[in-house]
Amino acid sequence: MRRPLIILILISLLFSCKKEEKKNTELIMYKQSEMAALMNTMYHVNLDLKEKILKGQIPDSFPERYLKIHTATLTDSTDRTSSFKQFSNLYIQNMKKVYTSSKDSLTTNFNQAVNSCIACHQTTCTGPIPRIKKLLIK
Repeated sequence: MRRPLIILILISLLFSCKKEEKKNTELIMYKQSEMAALMNTMYHVNLDLKEKILKGQIPDSFPERYLKIHTATLTDSTDRTSSFKQFSNLYIQNMKKVYTSSKDSLTTNFNQAVNSCIACHQTTCTGPIPRIKKLLIK
């Protein structure tokens, strides 16, 4: 009587064990677009610029890499609209003012450049707006 019970338990154990299938654990890395990388760089440069302005320092020279805003590959190529082109031209114009302005108008011109970023992002890609607003000098 004991033997059939043991055999039954062994058989049920054998059938209850399943081979686990290996799951595909390959990591897929996010590849940032050229524009996203450029804007990230712009943010950090402007963060440093803000600190310089707050310390009363005059900025060095306009970063020419900002001009890549006109040609950098976007995450979504359909976002390069006439509106985007106008906003990017305005941003470049405003940033150039920052690098040529007197100490008296430096804060105003810097905030104007930051506000041009915010205005553009209000039309497309609104996610970074809270981060961009932190650049404003109050």
